Amino acid sequence: MTRPITIMTTEAHLLRLMTWLSPAFPVGAFSYSHGLETVIRDGTIADADALSAWISGLIEHGGGWTDAVLFKAAWDAAAARDPAGLAEVVALAEALAPSLERRRETLSQGEAFLIAARAWGQPVLNGAVAYPVAVGAATATVQIPLETALTAWLHAFAANLVSVAVRAVPLGQTAGVAVIAELEPLILAAAARAAASTLADLGAAALSSDIAAMRHETLEVRLFIS
Repeated sequence: MTRPITIMTTEAHLLRLMTWLSPAFPVGAFSYSHGLETVIRDGTIADADALSAWISGLIEHGGGWTDAVLFKAAWDAAAARDPAGLAEVVALAEALAPSLERRRETLSQGEAFLIAARAWGQPVLNGAVAYPVAVGAATATVQIPLETALTAWLHAFAANLVSVAVRAVPLGQTAGVAVIAELEPLILAAAARAAASTLADLGAAALSSDIAAMRHETLEVRLFIS
C-alpha cells in the first residue's frame, strides 16, 4: 500500500523537529552520556573549553559524524521508499556500535523514539533501531529537508552532552550555553557535509571516546547508563 504524502510548511517542519528532538521527547536521552561521564570522572573534562573540544571531536571525527552519515543514509532510503536499502542501514548502524553501552544507548533511544512517534502515524520502522536511523527515516517520511533535519539532529546530540556536563562536572548553565553557541558553526558545517555524504564516508577516529565508553561499564558508581 502506498503511504499518503504529507505536505508540510517550513514552520511545520520546524515545529516537528523541535518536538521530536526536544529533551522532553520520551527517548531517555538525559540518562546517556556517550562515555562522557568516564572522562569527567577522571578529570579529562573539567571546564567549558575541554568540553567544547571533546564534542567538536565527536561531531567531526567520532560518533556524532558516524550518526550523521547513518542518518543521511536512512533519510535517503526512506525518501526513496526503499525498504531493502533501509533494512541494510538498520543492520549496519547496529553493527557499528563500538561497545555494549553504546549499542544499548542507540537502540533503546531509537526504539523509544519510534514508539512515541506513532502519535503522528505509523512509522516506517519498528523495534530496536539505531537512534539516528529511526529519526532519519521519520524525517524523510514527512518530507523534512535533509540538511535541516541533520542540523537539528547534531544540535540535539551536542546539547545532550552539554547537559551531561552541566550535571556531572558540574558546569554552570551559562557556561554550558556558551559551549553550544561556540559549536554552532561546526554543527552547520557538519550538517552540510553529512547531507552530501554516502556510506563510503563512514569512519571515526575518536578513539578516546570509544575507550571511555568501554571503561564506563566498569565504573562502580554511575549517574548515566552509558
